[in-house]
Amino acid sequence: MRNIAIVVGSLRKDSINKKLAQNIMAIGSDIFRFTLADLADVPMLNQDLEDDLPKPVVDFKKIIAGADGVILVTPEYNRSVPAVMKNAIDWASRPYGQNLWQGKPVAMCGIAPGPVGTATAQAHLRSVLAMLGAALCCQPEVYLQDTQGMFDEQGVITAERVRNFLRRFLEGLDLWIAKFG
Repeated sequence: MRNIAIVVGSLRKDSINKKLAQNIMAIGSDIFRFTLADLADVPMLNQDLEDDLPKPVVDFKKIIAGADGVILVTPEYNRSVPAVMKNAIDWASRPYGQNLWQGKPVAMCGIAPGPVGTATAQAHLRSVLAMLGAALCCQPEVYLQDTQGMFDEQGVITAERVRNFLRRFLEGLDLWIAKFG
C-alpha cells in the first residue's frame, strides 16, 4: 500500500476543500495510506530560517519526503492559488538543492462555489510544479463545483457519481505512481 501525502490549501476550519480531502481519504483507504499535512503552523517562507528550519517546516517536509505521491487539494482565491498552498510548495523546494518535488508524483484537485471549480488555481499549480520537476498526474482533472447538497451534515459527499469519479481519480494516481514513482 502506497503512502500519500494530502496537502489542503485552506486553513479554514469548515473548508469545503478539507471536506473533499477527508472524502478522498475515505474513498481511497483500501488503495493508499494517507497522511494529512497540517499547514496551520508552517510560517511564511523566509530564507533566513533555512539554516535552522522551524519544526512545522521540518514536519511538513518529512511528510512530503516520505510520501510515494502527493495530492494537492486547493481552493481558488482570486483565480489563483491560496498563499498557504504556494508557501508549502516553496518550503518543500528549499533550501536550494533540496527540492522534494523533483520526480515526485503529484495529483491535484479542488472544489469551489463557481462553475469552473478550481481550474485556474490548478493551472497555476501545474506551472509551478512543472518547473520544480514534479511528475504531474494530469488525468482525470478534478474541478468540482460545490453545489447545494454536495455534502451531508457529516461532511460526506452525497452524490454517488462524484464519489465514483473520485475513486477513478485515485485509481489513476495509483497507476501513475506505479509508472513514475
